Amino acid sequence: MYKAFFKRFLDILGSVVLIIIALPIMVVVAILIYFKLSKSVIFTQARPGLNAKIFKIYKFKTMSEERDESGELLPDAQRLTKFGKTIRGLSLDELPQLFNVLKGDMSFIGPRPLLIEYLHLYNARQAKRHNVRPGITGLAQVNGRNAISWEQKFKFDVEYVENLSFAMDVKIALMTVKKVFNRSGVSKEGHATTEKFNGTN
Repeated sequence: MYKAFFKRFLDILGSVVLIIIALPIMVVVAILIYFKLSKSVIFTQARPGLNAKIFKIYKFKTMSEERDESGELLPDAQRLTKFGKTIRGLSLDELPQLFNVLKGDMSFIGPRPLLIEYLHLYNARQAKRHNVRPGITGLAQVNGRNAISWEQKFKFDVEYVENLSFAMDVKIALMTVKKVFNRSGVSKEGHATTEKFNGTN
């Protein structure tokens, strides 16, 4: 009952309320990004969602558009400015995903939507992460975020899918608030965010 109906109802209600509350913050963040980083303030990218259906995720840009002499974008670590790190550390870059939740692309709680190029690399168990809507936050995010290994992330993702409940979602939501204030696990050591997933041996 919770997974089939009530969870989606809470997503719709919560996203509408939070969009109204967060709108002034989003406007300020958008203006700062426009003047400090990029004239296009929203980053969009195709990601796999429920049942691996592709959707466009929305995020605030946190990297500059600096390019090398051949016109190629510089590595992430060089384009991620101090301002961008602050936006990420406070998770303000995730605010536009409230519209993804409202549309039904995402849920508040669930496995994070990853890159399309990873789809063929999942084993059968890891692929179960697509049995639910992806989330703005999830069990892996409150247990290490980008600081843990891919195998650990997928273990938490599947654990969430197999044990989804209202109580678990409430627990993850409360732990997320704590994580945001602590700014922990934002990036993996030695990386701007995290290393690429190359499959499980």
